[in-house]
Amino acid sequence: MKRYLHGIHVAGHKSTAQMSAVKLPLPDSVVIPMAMHIGAPAKPVVKVGDYVKTGQLIGEPGGFVSAPIYASVSGTVKRIGEMLGSNGRMMQTVEIESDGLDARWEGIAPPKLETMQDFLDAVRASGLVGLGGAGFPTVVKLTVKNLDQIKCVIINGAECEPYITSDTRAMIDYSFDVIAGCRLLQKFLKVPRIVFGIEDNKPECIARYRELVKNEQNMEVMPLKAMYPQGGEKVLIYHVTGEKVPEGKLPLDVGAVVLNCTTISSIARYCRTGLPLVKKCVTVDGSAVKNPMNVLVPIGMRMKDVFEATGGETYEVNFYGIGGHAFGCFGKMAQPVHAAARAVAKIADFVVPSDPKTSFCVSNFHGGNDAGVHAIAPKATIKFNFRSNSQEELAKLRTNIFNAIEEACQEETAKWGQDTITWDKSSSAAYREEPRTCMLLW
Repeated sequence: MKRYLHGIHVAGHKSTAQMSAVKLPLPDSVVIPMAMHIGAPAKPVVKVGDYVKTGQLIGEPGGFVSAPIYASVSGTVKRIGEMLGSNGRMMQTVEIESDGLDARWEGIAPPKLETMQDFLDAVRASGLVGLGGAGFPTVVKLTVKNLDQIKCVIINGAECEPYITSDTRAMIDYSFDVIAGCRLLQKFLKVPRIVFGIEDNKPECIARYRELVKNEQNMEVMPLKAMYPQGGEKVLIYHVTGEKVPEGKLPLDVGAVVLNCTTISSIARYCRTGLPLVKKCVTVDGSAVKNPMNVLVPIGMRMKDVFEATGGETYEVNFYGIGGHAFGCFGKMAQPVHAAARAVAKIADFVVPSDPKTSFCVSNFHGGNDAGVHAIAPKATIKFNFRSNSQEELAKLRTNIFNAIEEACQEETAKWGQDTITWDKSSSAAYREEPRTCMLLW
């Protein structure tokens, strides 16, 4: 007899579940990784100075288990560089400076779909990978030599993580594409059974799909208990089919294929329009967010641009002093980097309320000098952001932070009795790549 796995029961915080995605203004630039998926990274096919359009290929697959990468904005390729990925490895990136037009590439057209191979070629060309988080190239999952192996396709609508509701919105706002994608699976892969696994904390989704599948063949809805990790592939397969995926085996070994609900809707959208994966719905929520919402952003948009576009205030504060050679200045006069560090220490002791939600973070601290290892910089910079659901608390936090900065400058000046540390600030300052950063979160 199948037993229900216990898992972890955490507060859902699904406050954005009723909010359709808002399209954010285009950022000044995007930085698109060539390795957003499991497998071999894509290889750039553009060079610095090239003009590209939205939906144009900028990275070709690096192997069978790989995916093509497309420009998410129109503009000029500014840099082919590297960045540290979430897996701790360096990965190649393509930075595109947006022209603000979001002009689509002229070659975009719906694919021809007559055979199973046509369908698989379309999925490969779409650039789709598992959009639930794993990032496994979708075409690899759907390339099955013996179609009789597939007993059940599970559409993963669990979305068991706290806060996130982007899949919920995909199931509601793009239900026609979700169903259309399932029909494509039935037509080309001869799938005998499709089950929508949806957690029971999404009653609107469950009701919507129960109504939709009434007119479909071999599709059903299975409500699941809300718990973490309900959306985990092996957990989901067990709760839907009762089958256990043996260690070292694949879901297909027990006759199952799992596809995220946003992935299946994106397959249908590509087959309908020919527009590859260039934008993604993202939930922006949490104690640091002034205006929680779901947003539609181009792939490669910096998180700091997303956060700034959804509320809060960002400032860059510069500290100024004499600086000079370490042997001549260190321990003899006030230094900008000391004043900046003193300010951060003061700010770190702040206590902010949880209701209304209020938070702040110091996201960048730079006080280095390229003149030499024994040189003390005449300038230090900190960048920070603060947010609150209350304008009163926001104003109070702003005042306290700036007062702490002023006090730090005065104390550092008074400590040495020579030179005066001054400071200024700019709001929502442009992002700059710095050689060293320090992240402090509260």
